[in-house]
Amino acid sequence: MKGRLAALVGPKQIEIREYPLPAVEKGAVLARVLRSNLCGSELHIWRWAHPLIKNAVMGHEMIGQVQTLGEGVETDYAGVAIKPGDRVVAPYYLTCLKCAACARGDLNMCQNAYRWWSQSPETPPHFTGTFATHYYIQPGQFFYKVPEELPSSIVAGANCGLSQVIFGLEKAGLSSGEHLVIQGAGGLGLYATAVAKEKGAIVTVLDGIPSRLELAKDFGADHTLNLKSYSGDDLTKKVIGITGRGGADVVLEVAGAPAAFTEGIQLLRTCGRLISIGNVSIDKEFEVSLAPGWITRKSITVIGVVRYNPWYLLKALEFLKRTFRKVDYEKLTDKTFGLDQVQEALEQAENRTVTRAVIIPN
Repeated sequence: MKGRLAALVGPKQIEIREYPLPAVEKGAVLARVLRSNLCGSELHIWRWAHPLIKNAVMGHEMIGQVQTLGEGVETDYAGVAIKPGDRVVAPYYLTCLKCAACARGDLNMCQNAYRWWSQSPETPPHFTGTFATHYYIQPGQFFYKVPEELPSSIVAGANCGLSQVIFGLEKAGLSSGEHLVIQGAGGLGLYATAVAKEKGAIVTVLDGIPSRLELAKDFGADHTLNLKSYSGDDLTKKVIGITGRGGADVVLEVAGAPAAFTEGIQLLRTCGRLISIGNVSIDKEFEVSLAPGWITRKSITVIGVVRYNPWYLLKALEFLKRTFRKVDYEKLTDKTFGLDQVQEALEQAENRTVTRAVIIPN
């Protein structure tokens, strides 16, 4: 049998290729991809801007259905029995458990995280990205069975955006009654809104697109501020007025704009915490000046978050179980494409004619 995949062969160049399905080695799982979301990171990779992922298979947010279990695979990584036909999700990265970061317990920072995702599609087992008919879960790669009650349509984003914001908010120790300001109302910001509201936080969401701010309200935001109406000192004064305590307890940056980091510092109260998730590019400099003394004098804690510890994917599934009847997660995606339309989906995402695309293999 053969499967198909979307191979990145150059900057903004996708080819749909066909390869034999791999023999499943001991400890591995071959899953049939049910659906895969187009995350913002995909655009970064597609533009050939990722330092490691170049000639590779596109896609990383997915839900799959077990087709073949390798020898010795009887349960998922929570000890739940697994069999062909079960739906599963897996972190999109490897945790080798042998590098310095893994030895410290920082599995999210594994130095070999993209060792297999970054390999050429020509290299077996071929199916190392999720814009494909199949996905190969490596031996030692965490994966979890999806609870029966969860619809597949809302689960694909769990293994990236949702797990990451849960991880970030827990690292910051966000607690009930605290004021959280979220910079950006894309997928990460909307997930974070729902997670923070369950924690009992008071949430203010910032964005410049009115439709996104309306969606943030649907996800539980207490306040929304249009950045086209507020900026600079006016925005700071507005946030201070909302919080009534000199600024936010926690600011979550998921905008991906360097200027948002500086803005976040200003929006925090003294001894506040800033979580930076969106700013991942190391070739961008601050668009506005930042005096480091602001961090010192306000005694601010800055928390950078890349990926998440893999068991947070299980936490994400449990969160969805608790909340999916109260929050309409279907609104996170707005257009469906086939595997042959991956190039078109990426172009529309770049042009913002689609907010969050879904790839369903043909």
